[in-house]
Amino acid sequence: MAMVRPKGIPMDNKALFHLMSWMSPSYPVGAYTYSHGIEYAVEAGLLKNVDELVVWITDILVFGSGKSDSAFLAATYAEAISGTLAGLCDIAELGQAFSSTRELALETEQQGRAFIRVISDVSPSPGLGALQKQWQGPIISPIAVAIVAADNNIPLAAVLTAYLHGFVSNLVSAAVRLVPLGQTDGQRAIAALAQTVEETVRAAQNTTLEDMGTATLMVDWCSSKHETQYTRLFRS
Repeated sequence: MAMVRPKGIPMDNKALFHLMSWMSPSYPVGAYTYSHGIEYAVEAGLLKNVDELVVWITDILVFGSGKSDSAFLAATYAEAISGTLAGLCDIAELGQAFSSTRELALETEQQGRAFIRVISDVSPSPGLGALQKQWQGPIISPIAVAIVAADNNIPLAAVLTAYLHGFVSNLVSAAVRLVPLGQTDGQRAIAALAQTVEETVRAAQNTTLEDMGTATLMVDWCSSKHETQYTRLFRS
């Protein structure tokens, strides 16, 4: 599925305001309740300090959900701008099937559902409304965000950067509580991941859905083990 990547129009302050609101930790999608398997990784002794955390999240961005979420977001954005409703349904179906574990599927589906619910109450999205009439399954988080961003003419690169910043920040926040790390180490981790986020944004804009795949076996293993972890603070 080759796609044209629209550059979008320059982002004005109102569009920036909306994007910051959607990706804010205060936006009620429940992101803080998920650790993406980090909770078990800490228990298993795989994550003990900020340097190990940076490597762990880098792999997720380059080879795991950071990569696939970005590709889904970019593909959905392109389809919403210049494609068809049938094309959006195809992407939504693939997005539902793509998560490697039950808890990672729960994480992205529940956040997508919460995002759609809030958007529908605050500033309804015509694109999401149309998709929901045709597709009865769950709409994962990056797909929901992409459609709303396209409705609001927000440039794709800005949406990808904001989405990945929120994704990274949530994983770091989980690690700050679990390892535990200090708040300053958490900010060091986020700063250290800026270049990888930029590279992931560029890659997503040149990736087709046929190119997609993930290779983060330890993340998947930790996510699977988390399902039966005795003491849990997080849902994934």
